[in-house]
Amino acid sequence: MLTPSFAFAVVCFVLLLLFFSGLPNLRTCELPRTLMKSEPDRQNRLAVMLITVLYAVCAFWNLGNTASPQSFVPMEGRDVILRLPENTVPDRLVLFPGVGQGSYSVEYSNDAEGWRPQTTFDQDHVAVLKWQILPLNLSEPVNFLRIHCTSGSPWLGEIALWDAQGSGIPAAASIPELTDEGGLVPPVSNFLNSSYFDEIYHARTAWEHLHGIWPYEISHPPLGKELLSLGILLFGMTPFGWRFSGTVVGVLMLPAMYRFLKRLFGTGRVPVLGTALLASGFLHYVQTRIATIDSYAVFFILLMYDAMYAWLTEGKTKDLALCGILFGLGAACKWICLYAGAGLGVLWLAHWISELLHARHGVRYERGGASEPDRETRDSLLHAAPDQEMLRQTTTRGETGASSAYVLRAFFKNASLCIVFFVLIPVLIYYLSYLPYGISQNAPLFSRAYTKLVLDNQSFMFSYHAHIRAEHPYSSRWYQWVLDIRPILYYLEYLPDGKRVSFGAFVNPMICWGGLLSLMVLFYTALFRRDRTAAFLLVAYASGLVPWMFISRLTFAYHYFASALFLVPSLCYVFALFENAPRRFRLYPGCFTAVSVLLFAWFFPALNGITVSNELATKLLGWLPTWPF
Repeated sequence: MLTPSFAFAVVCFVLLLLFFSGLPNLRTCELPRTLMKSEPDRQNRLAVMLITVLYAVCAFWNLGNTASPQSFVPMEGRDVILRLPENTVPDRLVLFPGVGQGSYSVEYSNDAEGWRPQTTFDQDHVAVLKWQILPLNLSEPVNFLRIHCTSGSPWLGEIALWDAQGSGIPAAASIPELTDEGGLVPPVSNFLNSSYFDEIYHARTAWEHLHGIWPYEISHPPLGKELLSLGILLFGMTPFGWRFSGTVVGVLMLPAMYRFLKRLFGTGRVPVLGTALLASGFLHYVQTRIATIDSYAVFFILLMYDAMYAWLTEGKTKDLALCGILFGLGAACKWICLYAGAGLGVLWLAHWISELLHARHGVRYERGGASEPDRETRDSLLHAAPDQEMLRQTTTRGETGASSAYVLRAFFKNASLCIVFFVLIPVLIYYLSYLPYGISQNAPLFSRAYTKLVLDNQSFMFSYHAHIRAEHPYSSRWYQWVLDIRPILYYLEYLPDGKRVSFGAFVNPMICWGGLLSLMVLFYTALFRRDRTAAFLLVAYASGLVPWMFISRLTFAYHYFASALFLVPSLCYVFALFENAPRRFRLYPGCFTAVSVLLFAWFFPALNGITVSNELATKLLGWLPTWPF
């Protein structure tokens, strides 16, 4: 039986087929680089600014509470005693755990001497930065409650007591810092006031870095958590604070994508449409609003590929140097940037092989009478317009040898530059990113102890990721990512009135399924038309996906983030081809983008955590049986 939600998926796919049916003949159409426009783009920049502002409003709305307990107390070996008003029967104990793991026993007494057990609480790694509500089984008034740390070294942020009606009970605490922010105690625990998914690792580690504590999460390099901590410095240890930096990066990715697309396709409408596509991306929206490190790594991946393309097409050394620095920053956030770096290496090597082959075949490029153009001009001619009749080729044996020698000298000079900017400087950035580790262990920078803790962490990370064995109900494999089959559900809360709050990470169907079709177009033009822009985008996409095909550890849909990012410029490549289509087909890119934005609005409750009806959500959002919405 065809359900309404599945019917929507079918309609979406039919629209994609109609869109690609309007493509011009790929054998004869002009490739995107030949269609570049260079007119002033003031209106385009205003449009991108508007898109960015609207996206920022959506991104920061419902992000998280701006107020949470800030005074955390180490509880190792300590008790906190609460003195209650007379004739009070507490019904619930509310705790806000900080960092650290441990166990507590909750006891009660009427004279603060003879204590009787009531309940226990384990503050494990999953419980940190989440409001915990513990029921108390008391039928008579008590005068004192004692919370005793029985093991571990946990920190507490706040304690509160409620009666059976849910009203707060004023209590004097032996540790005043644990009851000084009672007005911040929420009626329920949810994603707006507590951590969710991997925030239990990364948000707490960011706080530990700020306070000189050895971090709990050491399975990834430190820089991402250090960037995350900037939001905590600005807004405190609150859900809004620990999610702020990633959300800002998500906003900044829009103008960064526009600049990248403008470099690829010129100043026409295509870069603006691509920016709107990214703004309507489900995975981009959800993943940059959670306090994890993927946002920073993917942001640097986008910037490093933009810099690499700038070098390939303009030949400026500063762009290649910038690319290397960005690679170092990204690698210090997460190792997925090493995969992206391998893609950069493929592009760099392919560039020099192409240069050498041209030289060995005796191709000398002339423009405007110049027989030996400078490096910047020559690279611009080679890459910016390979399909235009802008170059005049001549061949002689002597010139061939001279040209080959020129290319070899340029290659070795450039390789030396890469050793500095892609090896030495990234290693230095990576090494310096461990400064919070050194501070927590009193290990001075560049000391033997500091170097050892850096090297030991590399060994641990490799072993951890190589041998991790775990299961998760929303795990998925790479082939499920590319087909949008299995989203990861980050949060689910059923409400008593037949409603629910849920959100997860997956790719906008128009971008995911349309992007796959666009990759086929790129493969054709790269193989049969030898279009370097298409080849560049294919390498960028594959560098983030292919390594995961050989990884057997637990994986999720968010691991597709780095690859899915390049579905947007791949679609824009197809948009650019429509510039050469009949007039009636030139509306297709705009219509495609409009449908993508419409789907973003359609699925917004499943991306932002808006309360919806269970029945309605299933009918409208559960397009595939494997979608948990």
